[in-house]
Amino acid sequence: MEQYDQLYRLYETVDTETLRAYQEFVDLFPPLSSPIALDQWETARDELDERKADIAEEFPATGETYAEIAARLTREEAFAALDLFSKYDRAVNVLVLDVDETLRSAGDTDNEIPRDTLYLLTEFHERGIPIVVCTGQTLENVKGFLIQGLGNEVVSSGSVSIVYESGNGVFTPNHGPDTKRLLYERLDGVVVDVFDAVRGRALSEAPDDVRHGCHLQGNEFNVTLKPNAEVGSETAVEIVDEALCYLCGLVGESVAEATGADVTDPAGVAQTFFAKDPEIRAVLEEAGRSTDADVAGAPSAMLDVLERIDIGYYEGDAAELVSLELAKPTGVEEAFDVLGIDDPFALVMGDSKSDLRVMEWLAETDAGLAAAPDHASKAVLDHVRARDDLVYEAGQSSSVLHIVYGLELLARLDERRS
Repeated sequence: MEQYDQLYRLYETVDTETLRAYQEFVDLFPPLSSPIALDQWETARDELDERKADIAEEFPATGETYAEIAARLTREEAFAALDLFSKYDRAVNVLVLDVDETLRSAGDTDNEIPRDTLYLLTEFHERGIPIVVCTGQTLENVKGFLIQGLGNEVVSSGSVSIVYESGNGVFTPNHGPDTKRLLYERLDGVVVDVFDAVRGRALSEAPDDVRHGCHLQGNEFNVTLKPNAEVGSETAVEIVDEALCYLCGLVGESVAEATGADVTDPAGVAQTFFAKDPEIRAVLEEAGRSTDADVAGAPSAMLDVLERIDIGYYEGDAAELVSLELAKPTGVEEAFDVLGIDDPFALVMGDSKSDLRVMEWLAETDAGLAAAPDHASKAVLDHVRARDDLVYEAGQSSSVLHIVYGLELLARLDERRS
């Protein structure tokens, strides 16, 4: 209770709102070449240092840590961090972060990672906490915006790993032969044959609306159909829905051919199989596609392959073919291996079912925290709320990072005391 009492006194007696404003100014608006701007920055830094020094005097033994907490965390964030420390008695030692609609949002952050989020990530890096970026995007795309946001020195430091294409590959600079692990090379030949066939036919045999309205994302392995229209627009929703219907059928035909299965309606079997996902079922039924084929009666060789792959549907954004054997948890586990993380306690931030798999994988061994934006899928939100309720508003990913930063400060304080 002592910690709770001291935090309560801290936020009751200190003007933490003004303190955070000074800290944010000093962090996000560093000295510039302009003498006037430099003078303003130095004045703010001096005021910040004085206010922190006052806190350090007011709280013997814990003052410096409490000053840092007060300068960066709101009252709610600080008590959330203390609750987590009381529950888990340890700090997060690795960050596992999705990007799109998690760190950044097309609707709330202009599809850029906010500056305060980037700053916090560099702070975690400075404190020796590895960062695993786990995304469905291509490697080149991820490398580009990470270098732009965090700088090449951080990205190439050896403590940043990129799990790309939802687990098809892992890129961890400065790790010699383990710098790039191509996980899709480990798949059975028949699965690779299906992906090759679908990739080769995805646009060439597509209906006119799909062929002219979509493009293939430049993946190394996954087959992802993206709309040419603005993501989330009415046109994009329509074209992605049509692309999903087409992709389900194409996958069924390709699996039947690769396995030599004698099936009258392979497209119908695949549609019914993937209609286990309620969102996919709704799209297929709206389009009048069959979802009642006799899946149980399909050849076992065909079912074996179908059970090892998946169709991803993201309304107005993408329809894609992925391997369940190369889901995000597989990639994250590989990243941990390269980074040398034997006893992970991770923060996992994500919004989709592929992120949920990582959250569930770590939850099995109580090896981390899960966080999600409030617009995440229902299944993700149900999981996150049941764990620690780390749900944040769109575009406010820094709020969870602040909590985890506070958790790390409290854990270090506890280590010094013991």
